[in-house]
Amino acid sequence: MAVIAVTRESRANETRVAATPESVKKLIAAGFSVVVEAGAGGAAAYPDADYATAGASLELSAAAAIGKADILFKVRAPEAAEISALKPGAMVVATLNPYQDRETLDLLAKAGASAFAMEFVPRITRAQVMDVLSSQANLAGYRAVIEAAEVFGKALPMMMTAAGTVAAAKVFIMGVGVAGLQAIATARRLGAVVTATDVRPATKEQVESLGAKFLAVEDEEFKNAQTAGGYAKEMSAEYQAKQAELLSGHLTKQDIVITTALIPGRAAPRLVNAAQVASMKAGSVILDLAVEQGGNVEGVKLGEVIETPNGVKIVGIPNLPGRIATDASALYARNLMAFAGLLLNKEGALAPDFEDEILKAALVTRDGKIVHPQLAV
Repeated sequence: MAVIAVTRESRANETRVAATPESVKKLIAAGFSVVVEAGAGGAAAYPDADYATAGASLELSAAAAIGKADILFKVRAPEAAEISALKPGAMVVATLNPYQDRETLDLLAKAGASAFAMEFVPRITRAQVMDVLSSQANLAGYRAVIEAAEVFGKALPMMMTAAGTVAAAKVFIMGVGVAGLQAIATARRLGAVVTATDVRPATKEQVESLGAKFLAVEDEEFKNAQTAGGYAKEMSAEYQAKQAELLSGHLTKQDIVITTALIPGRAAPRLVNAAQVASMKAGSVILDLAVEQGGNVEGVKLGEVIETPNGVKIVGIPNLPGRIATDASALYARNLMAFAGLLLNKEGALAPDFEDEILKAALVTRDGKIVHPQLAV
C-alpha cells in the first residue's frame, strides 16, 4: 500500500495544508495509507484529532512522516531538510515554483525524487479537477477585493441616507483570468461600479456577463492576443503604449485598482507605472496580486502596504489564498487527491504511467535529472 505523507508547511507565511481530513478519508478509500505530521493542519483549522478520525496516522516530526512516504504532498516546494528525508525514488507533488526556484529542483533531482509541479497540469477537460492554479486564483481574486476594501477608507456600495448619499466606489480590475473574474464578481456583489481590462479578446464577453464594463484597445493585435492554452501573450511595445494611454485617463477616476496579470515563466508585466500612480487621487488603493512575480505596479513592495506622496496606497500582500486557509486547503487537497489517482494502476498499486499526458506535463524531475522540456538545460 502506497504511503502519502503530509507535513506542516515550512515556507514563510504559508498557512495552508496539502490534505484535509476529508481528502485523507477519500485517499484511504482509494487504497493509500496516509501519515500526517502533528500540527500540519493547525493554521488552517484542521486539528490532529480530525486527521486521526479520518484514518491517518500521526508523526511528531516532518522527518518521521517523510521517511515513511512513497509520495509527499506539499502546498509549496519542500525545503532542503525535507528533501534529504525522502526515501530513494519517492514522489513529490506540490506547487514547486519551477521557473523561479531552480535550487529546489536541483535538490529534488539529486535526491532521485520524481517531482510533479502542479502548476504544469495541463488545462484540458480531464484535468480540470486537478487545476491548482484555478482553484487558488479563484480564492485570491475574492480575497483581493476584501483586502483592498479593508485598506480603502470608504464604503463600496452606494448608500442613500437621511444625511445624504454615499457614492458607489469605482473598482478597476486589470487582468481577467480566474482571479480577475472572481474579483469582478466580488466587487459587484459589494455594490461597486466595476470596469475591467485584459489583452485577450475572449474576456470581453465574460466581463460584460458579470455586469462590468470592458476597457481595451481593440485592434488587430488584441484580436490575436491569446495562446492556445488560454494564456495571455506578451504584447508589443506599440500595443502597450496605446493601452497605457487609454488606461491612464481611466485610472485617475478609480477608487480601487486590482492587478492580476501573470505570464508563465516570465516576470509579471508592468501594467501601472509611477506616473499613472501619481495621477490617481488621494485615498485610492492599488492591490497587486502579481507581487510575488515582481508585480504589475511600479513601486509595489512584497509584503507591504506603502503610501505614495500623493496619498495612494499600494498593497503588496503575498499568498492571498493563505488568508483563507481553510477553504484554500480544502480545494487544493481535492486537486491533489484527483492527481493521486493517476499514480495508481488498475490493481491499486503505485505504478504511474509517465506517458499519461497529465503526468508527463507535470513531471519536473526523475531518475536524478530535471526532465521537463521547459526547464532542462
